[in-house]
Amino acid sequence: MRPFIYEQPTDISAAVALASSFTTRDDHPTRANAQFIAGGTNLADYMKLGVAEPNRLLDLNRLEEQKLRQIRVTGDGIRFGALVRMGEAADHREVKKRYPVIADSLRLAASGQIRNVASLAGNVLQRTRCEYFRETSWACNKRVPGSGCAAMDGFNRQHAVLGGSNACIATYHGDFAQALIALDAVIHAQGSDGARQIPFAKLHRQPGDTPHIETDLAADEIITAIEVPALPWARRSLYLKIRDRESYAFALASAAVALDLDGETVRDARIALGGVATVPWRAGAAEEVLQGKKLDEASAGAAADAAFAEAQPHQHNAFKIELGKRTLVRALLETRDMKV
Repeated sequence: MRPFIYEQPTDISAAVALASSFTTRDDHPTRANAQFIAGGTNLADYMKLGVAEPNRLLDLNRLEEQKLRQIRVTGDGIRFGALVRMGEAADHREVKKRYPVIADSLRLAASGQIRNVASLAGNVLQRTRCEYFRETSWACNKRVPGSGCAAMDGFNRQHAVLGGSNACIATYHGDFAQALIALDAVIHAQGSDGARQIPFAKLHRQPGDTPHIETDLAADEIITAIEVPALPWARRSLYLKIRDRESYAFALASAAVALDLDGETVRDARIALGGVATVPWRAGAAEEVLQGKKLDEASAGAAADAAFAEAQPHQHNAFKIELGKRTLVRALLETRDMKV
């Protein structure tokens, strides 16, 4: 690990100013000289591996703004401060009651020890990555833009079948993000250009020709809050995660589902997929298929077919298409049958 300067700003403005002074307007979090850290459950690993080599770490845990650590439930929805820990949100009574898909996604994401350390904002900003990204001897366009993607001709069982490009097929491994994108969450961020709101669906970028740029955030922007609107029928929601083992492995396929039903007829459906895409993946085509339909095995299957209609498998991950479809069908039918 290379030497770095460690600083602990005490307010958001100071943190932004420090980050801004060590980056340029063209910088982004992947190659910025200064990087923010909260729980550090990902970044610490990357620094040890030589994947990330920031000159400065700006620890946000000393920030004095209490709103960063609060969960606020109102009639308009729920607002999570950026430094709320995953475990706090997963165990929150109102979260479990009003948004079970959020509680499920956090509970299934990591061990209790990690959930007690990792922040919500840090979790949604975890890197889209694969083993070729973590191993510096392999070519990776995320680490070294233009160097190539070793996964294309390598072992790509874990890789994405949706949203990939010729430059990158790494999978976004988060779970919480699928729930947020399904529920139309909004990110609040603050940087040197002031505060702004970003629809969660626009936070992450598909790789295209620039897979090293993963989000719409500037290098000096801090997420301050995550806001989820009030959706009374979000009580009928769940997150289903299929993985190689039950003990906190990444998803091979997952589905976040929320349903508004009139009997067994779908008035509205919210669907997001994980484990199969390069970004948190809203399955809009699947939602459209279900509108006004009776939710049964046949309509759920049609929605799953629509969700994966544009999937592009590679040598070792074609199984993810069928697995993803079955995961979505199961999630839809289990959500339909929930007692709310």
